[in-house]
Amino acid sequence: MILPIIAYGDPVLRKTAIEITKTYTGLEKLIDDMYETMEKAKGVGLAAPQVNKAIRLFVIDSTRMYDEEKVNEGVREVFINPQMIKELGKEWPYEEGCLSIPGIREDVFRKDTIVIQYQDRNFKSHEKEFKGLTARVIQHEYDHIQGKLFIDHLKPLKKSLLKGRLDKISKGIVDVEYKMKFPKA
Repeated sequence: MILPIIAYGDPVLRKTAIEITKTYTGLEKLIDDMYETMEKAKGVGLAAPQVNKAIRLFVIDSTRMYDEEKVNEGVREVFINPQMIKELGKEWPYEEGCLSIPGIREDVFRKDTIVIQYQDRNFKSHEKEFKGLTARVIQHEYDHIQGKLFIDHLKPLKKSLLKGRLDKISKGIVDVEYKMKFPKA
């Protein structure tokens, strides 16, 4: 089922998400619905707060960022109760966007390698290193469960220049091709 994506300005996007257990009601369906929602919106990641659930869960499919001969460099994975262990390497810019902030894309600097601890959809624990675009997608989604957005990484002047556009998004004055919920509509 396609879920509405929560737009910029909704308080759920600023909450620090809580951990969950295997007994979380409807978890399998939520994960499947999040993948379906992400794919319909042509995204590469989706965090639970973006579908109005303040829980430590996100899904990614970074294979969508690579062309056919490099698709194996991407990862399709569920991250439950993740904890960032390390962010390593050189910071590099990449133009990021967000399904909760449609129509805005800006360069964000992030480290090129991360080590993260998480549970998969079967609650099996992992500690893995990710690099490049996959690391970036994970960092972006991890920010969501920490109550942060990619625009929080921008310089104050850039953020102030976006204020009017962000206000329009929160009011629903934006063209999107996917289902959204706007806090001030």
